[in-house]
Amino acid sequence: MKQVYFLCTGNSCRSQIAEGYARQYLGADWQIQSAGVETHGLNPLAVQVMQEDGIDISHHTSKLIDNDYLRSSDLVVTLCGDARDKCPMTPPSVQKQHWPLADPAQAQGTPTEKLAVFRQVRDEIKRRVQSLS
Repeated sequence: MKQVYFLCTGNSCRSQIAEGYARQYLGADWQIQSAGVETHGLNPLAVQVMQEDGIDISHHTSKLIDNDYLRSSDLVVTLCGDARDKCPMTPPSVQKQHWPLADPAQAQGTPTEKLAVFRQVRDEIKRRVQSLS
C-alpha cells in the first residue's frame, strides 16, 4: 500500500480538495490523508466546488500534521509555500512534490468571483492528482 499526504497551511481548502480527488482517482492501493500546519476548519466553498464535480468532502475535518504519518508516507505534496517551509523533516525515502497554488480562501470580490477562484484552483488540483495515478 502506498501512502500520500497533502499539506497546506490550514487544511481547509487546497489539501482537502486534493484528498477528495486522490480518494476518487488513486485507487484502493493508496492510503490518503491531508493536514495543515494549523487547523482552520473546512471551508464551505471548497465543499461546494467539490460537490459540483460530484465529490463529497463535507465529512472531512481540518487536521494538524501527524509526524508519524508524515514520516511513513511515500509521497508528501505541499500545496502552499507556508506548508513547504514549515513541514517537519522527512526521511530521504519520502518523495516530495510542491504545488504552488493560490489560496482560494484569500480570494477577494463578489461571491461569484470567489467561487471562480475556488473552481480554478480545484481544476488545477484535479489535473495534478490525476497525473499521480
